[in-house]
Amino acid sequence: MIQAIGRAAAGTGFTFLMTTLGAAMVFCFAGEPTPRFQRTLLGFAAGVMTAASVWSLLLPAIEQAPAYGLPGWLPAAGGMLLGVVFLAALDALLPHLRAGRSTASEGWRQSTLLMTAITLHNVPEGMAVGLAFALAAQGEGMAGAAALALGIGIQNFPEGAAVALPLRQSGRSRGRAFLGGVLSGGVEPVFGVLAVLVAAGVTPLMPWFLSFAAGAMLYVVVEELVPQAHSRAGTCGFVIGFLVMMVLDVALG
Repeated sequence: MIQAIGRAAAGTGFTFLMTTLGAAMVFCFAGEPTPRFQRTLLGFAAGVMTAASVWSLLLPAIEQAPAYGLPGWLPAAGGMLLGVVFLAALDALLPHLRAGRSTASEGWRQSTLLMTAITLHNVPEGMAVGLAFALAAQGEGMAGAAALALGIGIQNFPEGAAVALPLRQSGRSRGRAFLGGVLSGGVEPVFGVLAVLVAAGVTPLMPWFLSFAAGAMLYVVVEELVPQAHSRAGTCGFVIGFLVMMVLDVALG
């Protein structure tokens, strides 16, 4: 067990590091971004999140469901709807939490939704890496677990940027935008180790966790990012983000 926990911590530590490196992209841009570049960044984040929702979350949920005696569409559809409802409820609650603090309240709301969606997406990814290393510690599959950690880690680089860069364009300082991106990936080591400790009870729920995260991400894309990115620059950003994430998911998945 100790060996499995150590390997899971190392694997998810690498994926967390890649998220951190992606978030560090906020330090690569001098000055305040122009409105055109802001829309490009929002479009890029929307493209990354849309592609990740499909290839990293919904398709794996559909593929895993039959192993637990479920039709592929059930956890994908049910979990996605639960994710949408959860984010919609959070969206409705945020103005009440922010009551009496009008300064930059809209930017705070969008930032909270964006970080929540990406963080939820990182939870099942961390669990998947942790479970893969737990199985590898039993004597087989180490190469597969390492490949999974490498693939998710590389995918996490644009995801870290997809959190930090919109936070920066919404008025956050570089340090706070970077910290937001880092925190969104911090759940991976935590849930990777927890998944090892409770592996038997967690694995049947993985299709639901994956699709729940997909629904949360798609809600933020449609409700927040796409409307604000709506422009030719935003469309180009969306296409670039979608292509980058799709290629990474398919090539490394």
